[in-house]
Amino acid sequence: MDLDALTAARREEWRRLDELSRTRGLRGAEVDEFVARYQSASADLADIKTSAGRTPQGDHVSTILSRARLRLTGAPDNVLRQLPRFFLLQLPAALYRLRWTSLVVTLGFIGIVAVTAAWIGQDPRLVATLGEDWQLEQYAEEDFVAYYSEHSEAAFGALVWTNNAWIAVQCVLFGVTGIWPVYVFVQNAVGLGTSAAIMFAYDRGADFVLYILPHGQLEMTSIFVACAAGLHMFWAWVAPGRRTRMDALASEGRALATVAVGLVLSLALSGVVEGWVTRQDWPWVVKIGIGTLALGVFLFYTLVVGRRAARAGETGDLTEYESGTPRLVAG
Repeated sequence: MDLDALTAARREEWRRLDELSRTRGLRGAEVDEFVARYQSASADLADIKTSAGRTPQGDHVSTILSRARLRLTGAPDNVLRQLPRFFLLQLPAALYRLRWTSLVVTLGFIGIVAVTAAWIGQDPRLVATLGEDWQLEQYAEEDFVAYYSEHSEAAFGALVWTNNAWIAVQCVLFGVTGIWPVYVFVQNAVGLGTSAAIMFAYDRGADFVLYILPHGQLEMTSIFVACAAGLHMFWAWVAPGRRTRMDALASEGRALATVAVGLVLSLALSGVVEGWVTRQDWPWVVKIGIGTLALGVFLFYTLVVGRRAARAGETGDLTEYESGTPRLVAG
């Protein structure tokens, strides 16, 4: 192959391809021309490399093709540009979608805690089945309160954060089973109700309430949202609607992975409250007020910011460019 002759013959075509790759708002005919010239230039580059190897002409065509390829396929946004969209649109919209299911889970949890505590607490014989009297008394008199100060603030906050974040992520990821979120929900409710029964049986009910409320408001709300997210994943598999089950699971899974990231952050905040606030000798109104403020920030973000994001068309899923063009269905 005569490289000089090929370059002379194709120079204008390559220049036109480069021009089209830099032009914004291409019309229909120009798009067709752009694709045809891209294919032709790709064939030219293959001929050049096969016949002559690495050459200046080949490098020139390769540069033009790289620019054209970016125009055809697009390029992902810079991370710094993705973060505002994630926190202002995707995450709040995903949390907003779960609001009613989260409310049902919350009411169910409170109901199980109340029934468990009342059932055990009303019969001393049931309380006695939980352990020896001295063990239960030590738990109520010392261990329950000491738990919040047996480690340093940073170590304790990190411990409860990682433990709760892991539970929340499991609820979301294993929610497709329909069993794991319910198991976590019931296990935690029964455990909390049992602790309440012991504390009230030994006249330490005030300690139970006061040491749970500062951090527990946001912590338990985050777990409730995680359980709701898991149940949504299960329902997407059971009742996918017009979508295939795989499409429904993929869409729901992407949105709920977004929720998992958000819950890791909210649980980090509750870990800070539990590690640095709950143990302090401050007035209880101050400590509970801080916990209520943390919950208020989460609810504002979910219900107000999330509502705005949902009205803007966000669902918490990835954009079409990031996830691929959705499959069209009839009806």
